[in-house]
Amino acid sequence: MGRAYLLCLIMLCQGCFQSADLPPLEDARELVVLTRNTPTTYYFDGDRASGFDYALVRQFAMQQDMKLRIKVAFSLPELFTMLENGEGHVAVAGLSQSPGRDARFAASIPYLHQQALVVYKSGGLRPRSLPELVNRDLVVVAGSVHTEVLQDLKNSLPTLTWREVDAADSLEVMQLVSEGKADLAIVDSIEFDIQQRLFPRLVAALEIGAEIPVVWYLPKGESPDTALAMVNRFLEAAERSGDIAQLERLHFGQFEHASRLGSLTFQRKMRSELPQWQQLMEQVAEEYQMDWRLLAAMAYQESHWNPDARSHTGVRGLMMLTQVTADELGIDDRTDAGESLRGGARFFKDLLRRLPADIEEPDRTSMALAAYTIGMGHLEDARVLTERSGKDPHLWPDVRAHLPDLQNPEVFAMTRFGFAEGKQAVTYVDNIRHYEGILTLEGLPTSRLSPPIKVETLLPEHLRGAPLPVL
Repeated sequence: MGRAYLLCLIMLCQGCFQSADLPPLEDARELVVLTRNTPTTYYFDGDRASGFDYALVRQFAMQQDMKLRIKVAFSLPELFTMLENGEGHVAVAGLSQSPGRDARFAASIPYLHQQALVVYKSGGLRPRSLPELVNRDLVVVAGSVHTEVLQDLKNSLPTLTWREVDAADSLEVMQLVSEGKADLAIVDSIEFDIQQRLFPRLVAALEIGAEIPVVWYLPKGESPDTALAMVNRFLEAAERSGDIAQLERLHFGQFEHASRLGSLTFQRKMRSELPQWQQLMEQVAEEYQMDWRLLAAMAYQESHWNPDARSHTGVRGLMMLTQVTADELGIDDRTDAGESLRGGARFFKDLLRRLPADIEEPDRTSMALAAYTIGMGHLEDARVLTERSGKDPHLWPDVRAHLPDLQNPEVFAMTRFGFAEGKQAVTYVDNIRHYEGILTLEGLPTSRLSPPIKVETLLPEHLRGAPLPVL
């Protein structure tokens, strides 16, 4: 079952429930938000709603003591049509500000800025100036501000042409370039930074224009000033307090260790070496009730899928187990792929079980991964530091921010277990989550060993046969 098809099913579930006429924002008890299903705005991480824009608008709803309801559009034109028809109070979807949009809707103050980029596939003909876009197969997302930019460019480049692709974000146009079905694409810098991990051969060729403000859009009603003032007060306060900067770190910072070269290497090995191990990984993952993609990502981070791997510290095998751990797990041969995978899976599941019961997914898995590389004691030290700083020790992003403190002599001397390679643990978890994401988004088929999965079980529980939840 492909990722795009599954997301369509989720969005269809959400779009089946029409709201009645909405009360003005200032009088509403429920905030109805229009958005897109993209990695930068709103998506499901496991069965939990996530995304930078979702987190920000959720804060707004909580401050206004409103329930939150999300409505997802398939494309940008559909999103703005829904907003024009009064189907939502506000559109929050990483929307670039433009004169055309400002003429139809009320724009908030900016809360981010992004740059329009022309991207091409490495090895192809790189455009080094705007005139070199002429006579190239150029694609953009339909309804994006890039179409307005290109229309303006036609004044000086009358033979400039492009294709518009109906999509919610830049993923599809980047895929066209990656597969050689288009020469160039114009994408926003924020989306490019996130999506490039899936298309590491794509490179930014040049920037178009200046940085563009990112805003929330509201309908232009009879008296939009009150609603707009509410939104602007919130965004000003969130900027002043550092909340927006923190959300940027939490939602975009996880990709800082995912290098383009590392992604290229992983994708090459995924095609050349993973097939010989996939069936065994699926079998072991099924035995230990975990996702085989997570197990595969762990094995890649540990050994690059080399069962004979050995480090200077003495760890060995696909899962790079120490001799002490292997003895405790009853493993006779650490270089045996099956034994190593089973040992690593068992050790990981034991760490997962030992975490406090009130740590939920996906934070639970990320913390267990951190404990896999630095130990449960050091993880608990980081959680204590997190709580002392006023943050939440149950949330991985908060704990992640404090793991590097375990290398600070002024800090680790006061902890129970002392020094630990906290920065390395952060990179370790980031890389595994990065590789797991690539495996998931690539949509690799499972082997015949794995039982078929019902589509319904892939949907978050609260979306199965029910309207979008009120959060």
